[in-house]
Amino acid sequence: MSNQIDTTTTAPATGERPHRKLRGTLGVWGIVFVVVAAASPLGVIGGPVPLGIGIGNGTGFPAIFVVSTVIILLFAVGFTALTPYVPDAGAFYSYIGKGLGKVPGFGFAFVALISYLTLEIAVYGLIGQGAQALFSSYGLPQIHWGVWAFIAFAIVTLLGHFNIDLSRNVLGVLLIGEVAIVLALDAAVIFTGGHEGLSTGIITPSQIVSGAPGLALLFAILSFIGFEATAVFRDEARDPLHTIPRATYLAVILIGIFYTVSTWALISAWGDSRVVEAALNAPSDLLPTATREYLGTAGLHIVQVLFVTSLFACILSFHNIVARYVFTLSNRRVFPGQLGEAHASHGSPHLASGADAVIVAVALLIGILFKLDPVTQFYTWLAGISTVGVTTLLIATSVAVLVFFAKRKRAGQLEVSVWRAFIAPSLGLVGLVIAFALILQNLPALVGNSTPIAIGVGALLVAFFAIGAGIAARRPQVTLE
Repeated sequence: MSNQIDTTTTAPATGERPHRKLRGTLGVWGIVFVVVAAASPLGVIGGPVPLGIGIGNGTGFPAIFVVSTVIILLFAVGFTALTPYVPDAGAFYSYIGKGLGKVPGFGFAFVALISYLTLEIAVYGLIGQGAQALFSSYGLPQIHWGVWAFIAFAIVTLLGHFNIDLSRNVLGVLLIGEVAIVLALDAAVIFTGGHEGLSTGIITPSQIVSGAPGLALLFAILSFIGFEATAVFRDEARDPLHTIPRATYLAVILIGIFYTVSTWALISAWGDSRVVEAALNAPSDLLPTATREYLGTAGLHIVQVLFVTSLFACILSFHNIVARYVFTLSNRRVFPGQLGEAHASHGSPHLASGADAVIVAVALLIGILFKLDPVTQFYTWLAGISTVGVTTLLIATSVAVLVFFAKRKRAGQLEVSVWRAFIAPSLGLVGLVIAFALILQNLPALVGNSTPIAIGVGALLVAFFAIGAGIAARRPQVTLE
């Protein structure tokens, strides 16, 4: 039995063009900045958290973040255990392909691509309206949300052309700002003792299981979307075998702690007796009102600005993720080979980034021309696709981990512990399946209370899976490595 993990691989077409490898100097914290920015911490505290409190399990919601963090960490155990066997930057589809084969691997590659692309596009609706509201509050003329969206689009497209280190630096500054203001609010609430004393819902079993804890789990799991992209930046990491697992664990733990503590502090700021009613009546006011009360008008203005920059950071992160999916798939002969070339000077996927930008621009124009509401239509419809797609990818990856290590065990080549190979991934899979069932059950509500759109979301994802699987089945030159 071999005690060595075989990580050798071939890279088709590497010799055909000189620039097939991305370059970067991302360390653990660099990757953490990129993926945590994708999760948009401030956006979560201002968005999904009030919904989880209002229509979920009320003051017990912080405990659900603890549960969801455990589920995601269990997934990460198997995900990182498989990392040494996947020496490519294909992320989910490479992992799924290792366990389930080439055809389903590329099917899920297309699911991943459409999921991240639609989320990137969706957030332009939020940033358009957010910037419109921000600048209008300072007395500037009311400018159409699409103008602000295209301003953000231009900056994102420019940054995406250059080396990932530039995006890392921008995301680092923006992320520190949005996290700092929320932590300042947390500290102010804790120091003053909150409106009615610090909330006890997080440790009260009757509160944790009250209301609709299933819906609460749904919003909590959705708040983590983006953490799993650590493996996408493998080629730009300094030491991927160590950097990727460490960044994954660190990102999940930091996000989980931040969400848990900040949600508990936000509830304490309002008081257990009135926070649920406030979250039900005006969820978007929960964070701004608490900020004004505990940090003053200056704090409120800072939150309003950082909310917009948080959305920008989210868009930039997902733009980088989509560009690297396109880049990698092009080097696997799925898309035209030119899109798989790295910039000679910057070492960036500049052509793949440009292709992503073209699609985003067209989608924005369609949204503007059809006069879609930037939030209730443009954002919610597209975010519904991403929600279902990413959860499906997490489940498929967990299954792939179990299948892969089962094969290694039968061959007498299991080099990792049973905990990492089977127990943790299985427990994580159970939690993810429960979350997925809740997502499907509540999908119409997530896409504007429209059953036809919910059906369309599922049909679109199935269609993209079929396209990817069909390409892999019909083209023998398409390879996972």
